[in-house]
Amino acid sequence: MSTEIIKELREETGLSLGEIKKALDNSNGDKSKALELLSEKAKEVALKKGDRDLNAGIIGSYVYGGGTTSSMVKLMCETDFVSKNEEFITLANDIAFHIVAMNPTSINNENQEGEEFALLKQASIKDTSITIEQKIDSAIQKFGENIKIVDFVRYSI
Repeated sequence: MSTEIIKELREETGLSLGEIKKALDNSNGDKSKALELLSEKAKEVALKKGDRDLNAGIIGSYVYGGGTTSSMVKLMCETDFVSKNEEFITLANDIAFHIVAMNPTSINNENQEGEEFALLKQASIKDTSITIEQKIDSAIQKFGENIKIVDFVRYSI
């Protein structure tokens, strides 16, 4: 197991060295398999934290084309400590960018229009190998707090 792979996984996931080493051990040093294991772990952590109260958050935004299209997303977390974190703020703004580009119509297909229109189910515009839901699950594991998109809006002229 090379230190370079550990370093790359640390930069990609932000997870502890212990979690990364465990995933690499369980995947016999295969980076892509380790990423899959870490993704599954993130989903488990997200499920455990899903009932916690959301008392802080941020409004992420993005404006495109000289103001012809814009979006805002309300991303909530448990504490203001996390909501003021630069990575959390970037996550909110990246999701707003995604909303402008992909034009979802619901958060999790609550309007029954299909998963292709559900924000959480869409492949991230910045990294098509993961969904928006997986990005949030990863952030939950990284920050140790419940994180949810509670609302979004997209405007276009």
